[in-house]
Amino acid sequence: MHFLSVHRARPSQPFRPPVYLLCALLALAALSACSSISNRVPTIITPYKIDIVQGNVVTREQVQALKTGMSKGEVRDILGSPLLASVFHADRWDYVFTFRRQGQEPQQRKLAVFFKGDELARFEGDELPSEQEFVASLDVRRKFGKVPPLEATDAQLKAFQEKNTPLAPEPTPPAPSPDTSYPPLESTR
Repeated sequence: MHFLSVHRARPSQPFRPPVYLLCALLALAALSACSSISNRVPTIITPYKIDIVQGNVVTREQVQALKTGMSKGEVRDILGSPLLASVFHADRWDYVFTFRRQGQEPQQRKLAVFFKGDELARFEGDELPSEQEFVASLDVRRKFGKVPPLEATDAQLKAFQEKNTPLAPEPTPPAPSPDTSYPPLESTR
């Protein structure tokens, strides 16, 4: 038998597009859907932005502890090192604090401390929060409970001291008596 005569005609089958063509059409449909909702996405999904704290935190209690006539060292002990200390204005220290949180207005506070020589002459600045008000403003996500105490009790201080007292030093060996003789350090040959 001849090859051509044996060949049978196949029944007609429906057209099946290749898989890559189907994937391309699906991607086009998805992209066109994205463009129609792209105006609403920024209100639904926002990127996470970290809280940014910059500068020196100065509280009302710290400013109340300042007294005119204090030395620069005493002021530094209370307020910390200044954020700005200019070579051209050696008698002025500036303490600046900025706090930025997503969805809230940035907080900024300033305090300027003026000296005459080595003594505190005056200070001026913004209305500063107390320590508790400042801590409460940082933790706005907490909905329950109260602000933890910011000072240790006498019992806590005593327990801390007992826990952190240095051990008694080990006794040092007795020093050699002056009449002890040692071999020479260098040989004399």
